[in-house]
Amino acid sequence: MNPTIRLHPQDDVLIARTQLVSGTVAEGIAIKGLIPAGHKIAVHALAAGAPVRRYNQVIGFASKPIASGEHVHTHNLDMGPNKGDFARDYAFGADVKPAPLRREATFMGIKRADGRVATRNYIGVLSSVNCSATAARAIADHFSRQNNPAALADFPNVDGVVALTHGTGCGMDSDGLGLQILQRTLTGYATHANFAAVLVVGLGCESNQINAWLATGRLREGDTLRTFSIQDTGGTSKTVAKGIALIQDMLPQANAVQREPCSAAHITIGLQCGGSDGYSGISANPALGAAVDLLVAHGGSAILSETPEIYGAEHLLTRRAVTRDVGEKLIERIKWWEHYTRINSGEMNNNPSPGNKAGGLTTILEKSLGAVAKGGTSNLQAVYEYAEPVTAHGFVYMDTPGYDPVSATGQVAGGANLICFTTGRGSAYGCAPSPSLKFSTNSALWRKQEDDIDLNCGEIIDGSSTIAEMGQRIFELVLATASGVKSKSERHGYGQSEFVPWQVGAVM
Repeated sequence: MNPTIRLHPQDDVLIARTQLVSGTVAEGIAIKGLIPAGHKIAVHALAAGAPVRRYNQVIGFASKPIASGEHVHTHNLDMGPNKGDFARDYAFGADVKPAPLRREATFMGIKRADGRVATRNYIGVLSSVNCSATAARAIADHFSRQNNPAALADFPNVDGVVALTHGTGCGMDSDGLGLQILQRTLTGYATHANFAAVLVVGLGCESNQINAWLATGRLREGDTLRTFSIQDTGGTSKTVAKGIALIQDMLPQANAVQREPCSAAHITIGLQCGGSDGYSGISANPALGAAVDLLVAHGGSAILSETPEIYGAEHLLTRRAVTRDVGEKLIERIKWWEHYTRINSGEMNNNPSPGNKAGGLTTILEKSLGAVAKGGTSNLQAVYEYAEPVTAHGFVYMDTPGYDPVSATGQVAGGANLICFTTGRGSAYGCAPSPSLKFSTNSALWRKQEDDIDLNCGEIIDGSSTIAEMGQRIFELVLATASGVKSKSERHGYGQSEFVPWQVGAVM
C-alpha cells in the first residue's frame, strides 16, 4: 500500500497514510522531516505566496518557500494576505443534474395521526427559560429507567422521558433575533415527530413568555402539549409533582403505537462532523455523502449545516443549487457570517480548532472542502435559516454555527429524525429525541473509541473498503437505526445535555 494518498492529479500536496519519517520515498518524492498521519506533504517546491491545492481547490497560500517533500502545515501555510477573500466562481446551477431514478427502501417507523413518521417515541419536558431547568429535569428524572425502573414498566413502547433545558430565555430583547431563534427552536421540538407528547415548564416572568411563544409558533395546548409555570403552580415541589402527574396522564396514549413499514422518504438526516482530521474529507465524509445520495434516491432528505465550516467551499454547493435564488440565499448567509464574526472581533479562520490542526487540517478552506463532502452530489433543493421547518425533500442546507450541539439542535428543530456524525479525533455525542450515529475517519480512532463509534470508515484509508461500499453500509445502518436499533450514544444515555439552542445578541 502506498504510504501517501493523492486526491487529485493537480494537487500540490499528498496526504500521509501513516506517520512518515525523513527519507521515506512516496511517488518519487523524498520526505523531509517527520510527517504525522493525516498531514500534508509538498509534491513540489512552492514559492512564498503561491496558492496550495488539495481536492484541486485552493486551501491556502504558502507563507514562506516550501521545499518538495516538506511538511505543509500551520508553520508555512495560511489564508494569505486577503484572509481567504479571493474570487470564487459560484456558477449557480451549473452542476444540477436530472433527478435520480426513484427507489423504494423501507424502514420500521411510527406513524403519527397527521401522517408524519417518527424514528423514536419519547415524551419531552422543555423549559421556556433557564430558571425552570431544574424543575424540568426533576420531572424527567422521575421516569428514568435507571433511577426508577417501575415508572415506565407498563409503557414499553415509550423510549423515555427526556428533559431538554437550556441557559437562556430571559435577559434578552423581547423583539430580537435571539428570542426569535429560541422560540423557533422550541416550536420545532414541541412539534417533532419523535415526541409523542411534550410538557413545557416556565418560571412565569421570563422574556420568553409561554403564551407569546404559543402564539408565535401557532401552537395550541391539548392532550399532547401541556404548559404551566412555577410561579402559577406555587413553587418547585408543587411544579415537579404537577409535571409528574401530567406525564403519567400522557403515557397511555404515548404507548399506544407500533412500528410498521414506512418509506425511507420519511427519513431526514442531519449531517454533522466534529473533531475533524486530515482524513475526514477522504473517508467518512465522502462515504456519508454516498449514503446521502442513496437516501435522496429513495425520496429521503439530508440537511447539511455549519456555515463557518463550508466557508471557502460554498461555490461547490451553489453549482448544485436548483435555482439561482437558492444559491443566492446561501451566499447571503455567508456574508451574514462574515459581518457577524467581524463585529465580534473575530474572523472566519478562527475555525479550525486546535484538535483539527493536530489532526492535519490547517485552514478553514481545507476543513470546509472536506466538510461539504458529507452532502454527496445531489442537487441543492433549498436553504433554511436556523431551526426553520424543513419542507423540501432531498438535499438541503440549514444555516447554523459550526459548534456541533448548537448545529444539531437546529437541524432537529427543523425536522431531522436522525443525526449522522463523522469524527476523526473522537466524539461522545447524542441528540434526543433523534438517534445519533457516529462514524470514525480512521481505524486508530475506531480501535481507541469503539465504545462510542457506530461504524469505522477508516477501512477506506486502510484500502479494505471503498467509498461506495461504505456509503451502502451507512445507508443500511440508517435504516436499521430508524427502525429502532439503538445507536451507541443512546445506549450510553447521551442526548439530554446536548440540547443547545443558538444564542445570539446581547445578554442584558
